[in-house]
Amino acid sequence: MKEMRQLTAVCVAVAVLSAGTACATAQATPVPTAHRIELTDRDAGRAVTVHPGDAVEVRLTGVRDRGTTFAWSAPAAEDPAVLRRSALGRTPTGGVTARFTAGGPGGTALTARRSCRAASGSRCPHVVVAWRVTVTVR
Repeated sequence: MKEMRQLTAVCVAVAVLSAGTACATAQATPVPTAHRIELTDRDAGRAVTVHPGDAVEVRLTGVRDRGTTFAWSAPAAEDPAVLRRSALGRTPTGGVTARFTAGGPGGTALTARRSCRAASGSRCPHVVVAWRVTVTVR
């Protein structure tokens, strides 16, 4: 009978220690966190890789000068299932900001265009600047 109690005590101790180890292991495992990447005018032509849940912020600068404004269109993802736009803002000088959230794996392009808008009595050159960044979600 005494041996049975000792065996039971040993079994309980092992179970408690094993559970404690499992809990400690679960707490030590790092939880992946979302990252943020910022893209600007200078990133045109660039390719970037992000992870699901990451934020991609686009900040494009417009220019207002002597009756003309070189304004950006709203940045858009070719495949919204890969990058979903969650925010959009514009500045009085033609700039634009947009925030995208990376979704499922895949690839897409972010695109925008800068063109001239003339105030009354002003003229614009017929120049359009294309901006494109390739984004891969892994």
